[in-house]
Amino acid sequence: MSSSVSSSLHLASWVHYSCSSKFNNRSIYSSNCLMFNPLREKPNSLIRKKSNFSNTPLISAVNLTKGEKIIKEAEEENTQKEMSFDFKAYMLQKGNFVNQALDNAVTLKEPQKIHEAMRYSLLAGGKRVRPILCIAACELVGGNESMAMPSACAVEMIHTMSLIHDDLPCMDNDDLRRGKPTNHKVFGENVAVLAGDALLAFAFEYMANATVGVSPARVIQAITELAKDIGAEGLVAGQVVDILSAGLSDVGLEHLEFIHVHKTAALLEGAVVIGAILGGGTEEQVEKLRKFARCIGLLFQVVDDILDVTMSSQELGKTAGKDLVADKATYPKLLGLEKAREFAEKLNTEAKEQLAGFDAVKAAPLYALAEYIAHRQN
Repeated sequence: MSSSVSSSLHLASWVHYSCSSKFNNRSIYSSNCLMFNPLREKPNSLIRKKSNFSNTPLISAVNLTKGEKIIKEAEEENTQKEMSFDFKAYMLQKGNFVNQALDNAVTLKEPQKIHEAMRYSLLAGGKRVRPILCIAACELVGGNESMAMPSACAVEMIHTMSLIHDDLPCMDNDDLRRGKPTNHKVFGENVAVLAGDALLAFAFEYMANATVGVSPARVIQAITELAKDIGAEGLVAGQVVDILSAGLSDVGLEHLEFIHVHKTAALLEGAVVIGAILGGGTEEQVEKLRKFARCIGLLFQVVDDILDVTMSSQELGKTAGKDLVADKATYPKLLGLEKAREFAEKLNTEAKEQLAGFDAVKAAPLYALAEYIAHRQN
């Protein structure tokens, strides 16, 4: 591992703290690959020095050296077919397929109340970015939609669980989600907790039982990957550090990046990686797509922070300005709005760099999804 640190303390002088290692499919993140922040003299005690996370490098809020050149070369190689890719039609078609699959997977049965609560949040709409990423990654490496759909649904079930629990009074205490009252406002806190629990359990059951056309070894690998992504060293880790950070006055960029690499990026990364695994991707392909997903996962959060201070609750479909009121650390707060936007563009560039070695036509959906995440308005 190596790092290069400028002596200047200005934002423009940040440098990339990078690390690399042999691909290890038993781990996801490394706290050693987090952003180096020269404005912080001491590491926060909430962030461990060592972890079992993957050593995949993660872009930080720093200058890129080769990403734009690689992307330009990749764009020049795009075929006319790829250039005419209809992203809106693709998202509508895939989203409809996902919605139908979710509707078929979680049906009304006894006890009816819990299944109503599960379906209320699961079928409440949403962009379906995570399941579509799963399908697109599968198709990119040679698989097909049917191989990935059960896992794509499982990812969305887990994402919905995280939203139900996140909105609870003991967590973020939110009343609005996807333009509708949150689950606990409709069904009560007790049923909301159990609805999230049920979605989490059923996600793995459905993934194991409904996947077809994939070897058992790859199904087990995908299940293991997803479990790690959402557990105590993945999504839950980010959520816990976020909770413990409430009220702290010295939350810096490294600390903030740790939270969001785990809390937000982990499940997006899992969606892409399990899609690549199920589609028959090689270790090299899976690793490149892991890096792609890591970047768009963090990008998703940076854009979320920007939208929180630039859009209304009506535009977002959820409570706007909540982080500002709670005085939480966000990228616009720590970097300023313009620097946060620049960071988002750098993450977008780094993500698309990872797609340069794939077939341009097959990579078009992921390329377009990165653009969508970077420039979405809600």
